[in-house]
Amino acid sequence: MVVPSFSDVLAARERIGRYLQPTALHRYPALDALVGTETWVKHENHQPICAFKIRGGINLVAQLSEEERRRGVITASTGNHGQSIAYAARLFGVRAIVCVPEGANPVKVNSIRGLGAEIVTHGVDFDEAREHCASLAEEHGYRYIHSGNEPDLIAGVGTQALEILERQPDIEVIIVPVGGGSGAAGTCIVAKAINPKIQVIGVQSAEAPAAYKSWKARRFLEDRMGTIAEGLATRVAFELPQRILWENLDDFILVPDAELRTAVRLIIETTRNLAELAGAASLAAALRLKGATRRETGGADSQRRQHHVSATRGAARRLTA
Repeated sequence: MVVPSFSDVLAARERIGRYLQPTALHRYPALDALVGTETWVKHENHQPICAFKIRGGINLVAQLSEEERRRGVITASTGNHGQSIAYAARLFGVRAIVCVPEGANPVKVNSIRGLGAEIVTHGVDFDEAREHCASLAEEHGYRYIHSGNEPDLIAGVGTQALEILERQPDIEVIIVPVGGGSGAAGTCIVAKAINPKIQVIGVQSAEAPAAYKSWKARRFLEDRMGTIAEGLATRVAFELPQRILWENLDDFILVPDAELRTAVRLIIETTRNLAELAGAASLAAALRLKGATRRETGGADSQRRQHHVSATRGAARRLTA
């Protein structure tokens, strides 16, 4: 499996720049006070589908061969990835089919359908939908787009980290939510190429810890999936993102869903913006890091001033997160 490079991310930026504008990176004094350090928020919910995934979708679909475009594409998603492929497929005139699990977010399912993709509902969770998707691809000859094991998806979403560090090159820490891991993998590729001292920290729901446990064990593991945060809802680890994370991710944090709920409220209070649960995971992790630092220093803040970046996965509504 080909691991994307920093050069691939630079090429992706040129490719998607024809269709997407850089998103805002804002700092909020109330959030600084809450986290205890300078804190910047990357507003990926300013994207047309309100999620960072659109970067990868456009980068991948733009490079499909004529034969692949003729066959059409198929993918599985709980929402944001499916929207990204549907959006890109419409942009380039390609037939798209998106497999979603039963009970998938109806707002996002309607958005996928509204973007012109066909919906196939199957399975109780994302991974059952994904397995069915792979079977349909083999049966009908569609170009199967895995939501994580695609170098062009990872290179595409890595452009968000490129924008962060071009705007604020002195960032010390970037905290990224992890479901399948493409966003964290892309961030690692960029951050370590620009400044290896930058810490990249992943965060996942404690109710869906497969990626976390796989990263800790350095092998691919399956685990329960009980989270209400659909963007973090995977029960198996994805190979390509994991291999990148094994080499480059500095730390990985689990937070319970209750803390994700709290983080959504705190984002509203400190920034007057609404994040979905997966997008709020970065703040939940930053607060956990602050608590750990205080315990280690007897109540004082860390002497090393860190610049945490909460890289949002997207929001259910077009509000910053």
